[in-house]
Amino acid sequence: MSTPLDTAALDTLFNQARTHSYWQDKPIESALLEQLYALTALGPTSANCSPGRFVFVTSAEGKEKLKPALSSGNLEKTLAAPATVIVAWDSEFYEQLPTLFPHGDARSWFTSSPDLAKETAFRNSSLQAGYLILAARSLGLDAGPMSGFDPAKVNEAFFSGSKWQVNLLINLGYGNDSKLHPRLPRLSFEQACKFA
Repeated sequence: MSTPLDTAALDTLFNQARTHSYWQDKPIESALLEQLYALTALGPTSANCSPGRFVFVTSAEGKEKLKPALSSGNLEKTLAAPATVIVAWDSEFYEQLPTLFPHGDARSWFTSSPDLAKETAFRNSSLQAGYLILAARSLGLDAGPMSGFDPAKVNEAFFSGSKWQVNLLINLGYGNDSKLHPRLPRLSFEQACKFA
């Protein structure tokens, strides 16, 4: 399990991978989205809490529901993407802990502290979104994560009456490489890291 990935795999996941905004007109099969979730679900979360919930918006009707919540800069690319994943978090994720974390009474950690439950759900669903992006790349898909949307409108349109709350959106598909912008700069190790 500790063998480093080869250069080709690192290129797929990181070095050559890019955030996409333009998409080929090519649908994503439902079976591939199921495989995508299966890989995403394997990523570690604290106490295996797995609070992330995922809505794969692939239909014209689903895109129309999502459209009023999108910022103007995210509208065109989202409507053109074969799939948009609404990454949400379940505010009562802890109800699954007796199954997901049978080693102890982890449920009580969160039922006694709503603030801890919310913080844990948001943090770990964000982590799961990262796993989803890497899983998508590993399956030959491209991704475009976004935060330019109105959360209240997404929650009303998709989660009204439920315990789910939106975290972020991720467009998925087969990117149009001819329309990629140059890669933006990244901070150096010295700028972003310290030893302690």
